[in-house]
Amino acid sequence: MSEENHVAYQNKDIVAKYLAEHFSDKSFAAYGVKVPRIVEVLPTNLPVIEANELRLDNLFLLEDGSLALVDYESSYADADKIKYLNYIIRTLKRSMTEDNIMRKIRMIVIYTADIAPGQTRSNLDIGCLQFQLEEAFLTELDSVKIEDGIREKLNRGESLTAEEQMQFIILPLTYRGREKKEACIRRCFDMAKQVEDAQEQVFILSGILVFADKVIDNEDSKEMREWIMMTKVSKLFEEEKIEYGRKVAAEVSEKAAKATKEAVEKATRENEIGIVKRMLSNGIPLEHVKAVVTILTEEEVKDLQKEVKRQNNND
Repeated sequence: MSEENHVAYQNKDIVAKYLAEHFSDKSFAAYGVKVPRIVEVLPTNLPVIEANELRLDNLFLLEDGSLALVDYESSYADADKIKYLNYIIRTLKRSMTEDNIMRKIRMIVIYTADIAPGQTRSNLDIGCLQFQLEEAFLTELDSVKIEDGIREKLNRGESLTAEEQMQFIILPLTYRGREKKEACIRRCFDMAKQVEDAQEQVFILSGILVFADKVIDNEDSKEMREWIMMTKVSKLFEEEKIEYGRKVAAEVSEKAAKATKEAVEKATRENEIGIVKRMLSNGIPLEHVKAVVTILTEEEVKDLQKEVKRQNNND
């Protein structure tokens, strides 16, 4: 595997981790595939049999204990079934090695709007071996209706259903041609920014990045990843501040006679300093840290960065 592909896969794996956090209990029914609900997102790097490493698009554990191998295609060729057979064999090998279980395996192929029903064959029969694909054709989804429906709900400040979230992350692939897909990705990014729930927002953006990985523009991909990072950092920062605020409030109520506004402000400032130091120590970029602080000045944050670097060098 080339260094360039290795980096690309690393980036995809990082985003896939965010996606996996909220994929449980979702269903492929939104795409016309009727299989049990998703329980877990599994790693997609399969055991090496040949000289190269093989990766499929997505691998899921379903609630009935079966595995769903999912590939996304914008073209069709009978020869692709050889690739799918490799996926199946390697997935079975890993399942037997790790769990000692010969799980039922479903091979799901989701075709973008560039492929219509009737252009494919869902089965393979070569005498000694037969297998059946489960196909979904995104051309059967009403792209405009789905997009308008999502936009209207977000404009009204309403939450999206699980089915609507699944349609949202696949929406760019329901358009034909790379240019229309890329334009839809940019519109989806703007709409996703309106999602108020941080976890839901991260799930949608991660899903778009993973599912549209083959067509997304590098600059769009970078912006979406940065937005996801900011959302995750802000959420962590706010959770720590809220938890500390509760702690301070409890102490103030117990020691109301001694607590003063200045003391609370001092303690809150000290807490923010501690949070910023932890963020910098964990490698969070300086611009992300500056974007979420509420008390410290930019110069103070930079000074803390220098202090953290000195401590790391001394260690």
